[in-house]
Amino acid sequence: MKSMRIGLDLAKNVFEVFAVDQDEKVLIRKTIKRSKVLEFFIQQEPC
Repeated sequence: MKSMRIGLDLAKNVFEVFAVDQDEKVLIRKTIKRSKVLEFFIQQEPC
C-alpha cells in the first residue's frame, strides 16, 4: 500500500521513522541509524 505521509523523529544517532496510508493505518514504524536514513528514503515511493 502507498504511504500518504512519512514522519521522521530526529535524534543524534538514530531516527524513528513512520509512515501511514490515507486511512491513517501505520505502514512503517522503525528505528534507523543516521547512516542509513538516505538509503531508506531513496527506496521509498513518493507520497
